[in-house]
Amino acid sequence: MANTYNYLKTVFQELQQESKNHSSLLFILLVLLTIPLSYAVNSISLGLLLIVTLITFKKTNFKVDIYLYLPILLYVLMAISVLWSIDKPSSIASLSKELPLLLIPLCFLLFKELSPEQKRKIIRFYSFGILLFVLFYFTKAFIRFAFTGDSSVFFYHELVTKDVNAIHVSVYVAMAFFYFFTKTNKSVIDIIAIGLLLAMVFLLSSKNIIVVFIGLMICYHLFYSKISKKMRLKNLIIFIIFLFSLTFVGKIKDRFKEEYETIMTDSSVNDVISKESGPVYNVSIKQAWTNTTFQPNDYFPGTAFRVYQMRIFLEMLQEDGIFFTGYGLNASYPKIAAKGVQYNLFLGDETQQGYQTKNFHNQYIQNFAELGIFGLVILLTMLFVNIKNALKTKDFIHISFAVLMISLFLTESFLWRQRGVMFFTAMYCLFNSGFIPIAPKKE
Repeated sequence: MANTYNYLKTVFQELQQESKNHSSLLFILLVLLTIPLSYAVNSISLGLLLIVTLITFKKTNFKVDIYLYLPILLYVLMAISVLWSIDKPSSIASLSKELPLLLIPLCFLLFKELSPEQKRKIIRFYSFGILLFVLFYFTKAFIRFAFTGDSSVFFYHELVTKDVNAIHVSVYVAMAFFYFFTKTNKSVIDIIAIGLLLAMVFLLSSKNIIVVFIGLMICYHLFYSKISKKMRLKNLIIFIIFLFSLTFVGKIKDRFKEEYETIMTDSSVNDVISKESGPVYNVSIKQAWTNTTFQPNDYFPGTAFRVYQMRIFLEMLQEDGIFFTGYGLNASYPKIAAKGVQYNLFLGDETQQGYQTKNFHNQYIQNFAELGIFGLVILLTMLFVNIKNALKTKDFIHISFAVLMISLFLTESFLWRQRGVMFFTAMYCLFNSGFIPIAPKKE
């Protein structure tokens, strides 16, 4: 206990010292660590960062950084799209949610350049902050389990709440995990942190993140680890067996099984959500792409639903001629709803939302559908720049962020959520501003 206290005390002392060296450092960290909290708290954190940046601004601080202009350019396109939006009130209302794309890069352009050491420490402090969140979530789950006996409190949205979103939290936790995982000399606390963060990623049960997460760990072990080749192969085999065994844990196994059945079988019965009123059938990927109509008791598992969303987007692209302009920021919902009615999807009841209320769950398609080809090009350019810089510096934490974002954008409209746009923009600017690598020192 004394060692833990001294360790955390050292971390806080470092944070206090670094905040004196760079007035905005603490507020950048605050923006990142308030993302899982309420929207108001996170927005206040961004406001404080902007205020401190403006108060401490000096002409010599201003930088011309082309990488930071890309998110600003995306926001400008969003604002311009209001002019042709098919749902102007919705587009105008969404501009405030997307403000991080404008304000965070602006702050990075105006405040004093962060040194490589300061960037590295932001990642360090962020990782410890996320570790505290994980401890909180686990504690809350154990308390709920003690009162209810319901093991579902340890999995998916039940573990972190649907509003905070298990998939989003998976990304926050994965980034913190790779900070501890890539440290050269690990303390006991670092090893405990790795175990807790690893468990958290799997319990959150995001299939996409779990697959990419495992892939990143294997890549690090094969190409970046400093241990001998013989020991590397031995550890890798043990590691893969351990990870594979985790997929047999109840809720995690069920989610992967569901996806497997949608690939191999048409209209398999969903035993988990079937009701007394009748069976519920899983829609396969093939059916999602080819069926001319569905039934209200058809259930779309994750992959099948995203295939359906891609299908209706291609139809919209052909029917409405939105290649260059899109429908306007956040203005595609009426079109998605109309397709839901056309294909006779489940449209909701007293307890559940219908499929017609959901967005495309694909950031690439979302950008294309609402901002046209130019919105897609800007997004792809940002991701290309991000992965290029990460590979150039060989900073594995940056590589992890870049790969996770490319993958996540295939299954989530991450930037169309306040927490998502805040996280992506802050991390993007941190890693790519001044293009200074922040690889950790040997510790």
